[in-house]
Amino acid sequence: MLAIIGGTGLTQLANLDVSRRQVVRTPYGEPSGPLTFGAIRGVPVVFLARHGYGHTIPPHQVNYRANLWALKEQGAGDIVSVVSVGGIRADLGPGRIVVPHQIVDYTCGRMNTFFENEAPVKHIDFTEPYTEKLRNKLLAAAKACGEAAVDGAVYAATQGPRLETAAEIDRLERDGAHIVGMTGMPEATLAREIELAYAAIAVVVNHAAGRGASARGVPLHKIEEVLKDAVGRVRKIIEALVAKAGTA
Repeated sequence: MLAIIGGTGLTQLANLDVSRRQVVRTPYGEPSGPLTFGAIRGVPVVFLARHGYGHTIPPHQVNYRANLWALKEQGAGDIVSVVSVGGIRADLGPGRIVVPHQIVDYTCGRMNTFFENEAPVKHIDFTEPYTEKLRNKLLAAAKACGEAAVDGAVYAATQGPRLETAAEIDRLERDGAHIVGMTGMPEATLAREIELAYAAIAVVVNHAAGRGASARGVPLHKIEEVLKDAVGRVRKIIEALVAKAGTA
């Protein structure tokens, strides 16, 4: 079953024919909210709002372990993560949709593994943090529905909830990052640990600090307008992804 984790601006799927909502308990505490089960074009889908359905949970306090565990326990096999990001690379301005291929983790203090107190110590291969097959399906879905999606970018995952300084963005750029957000990690790691296919759709909602229209400050008041348009396009891509799965 496909699971969608919605980020800022996507607290519900308008094209999801909802059948039920279910509160799930996990060994790692409570997820961000009840899981919403339903179907898109007759294909089963489960949805979870990462920040809660009222957008009340900041990125550094999301219970990523509970979220991924709950989705796995309820039968999810593929996870599509929808994230909002700032654009560092010049061509990745507000409104662009990106399917990232790599990630650099700058977060700290987050519960980032299921393998606590394991003996012997367990390691995962994280050379390619996103599942290539699922990435390709997202790109094919975007093409099928006529929505432009950038193939590949390096996602810098920062701690938040504050935005970055211009100097920090300069550093991220030197490190090779193209986009910056606050929720990419440890979500991707945890999905890999419990063998869930995982890929992300990143919506660029602003130029990163010190870049473009954010040269002297990030225009936060414009983000909602960008999200409103972009999230509709993301829903189209998800619907095309599900349609392909339903005919496979």
